[in-house]
Amino acid sequence: MKKILFYFLLLILAVTLAGCGNKFSATQSDNTENNKIAPSASGNIKNTNNNLMSNAYEAADKLEVYYFHRTARCYSCKTIGRFVRETIEQKYSEQLKNGTIDFREINVELPENKKIAEKYQATGSSLYINRIIDSKDNIEQDANVWRLLSDEVQFKSYLENKINSYLGI
Repeated sequence: MKKILFYFLLLILAVTLAGCGNKFSATQSDNTENNKIAPSASGNIKNTNNNLMSNAYEAADKLEVYYFHRTARCYSCKTIGRFVRETIEQKYSEQLKNGTIDFREINVELPENKKIAEKYQATGSSLYINRIIDSKDNIEQDANVWRLLSDEVQFKSYLENKINSYLGI
């Protein structure tokens, strides 16, 4: 009974957070100073609640683009997963083939995904991009995707610009 209640409360929390992610406007983000924290050499995870325009970065040797989710997903969670997958598959097919980009949709509730979810500190619906430079992880969670959920073209453009910046193209 406690386990059922726990999952029910998690589901309510996930749906609430998914709805809240859309309440921020691009205007609010553009009016604040960029608060991106430079990734550390230790590979710590950073939350990228930065401006919607990407800055120039040192080109990554490889990118891991991982969309984490739970088994039960709301419309918003499914939509973000679809937008990310379509962007990667349509714009980066060559990088997927040659291994420069590794894209996965990962269910955090499956036992076989426990280690990777722990590495990324992922507990639910979230997008993480790991810029691997000189064999060092630079893991970032991108919360901006929630703000762009209602505009597919802007979402995909934002993600493409970010990935291009990370790849140095």
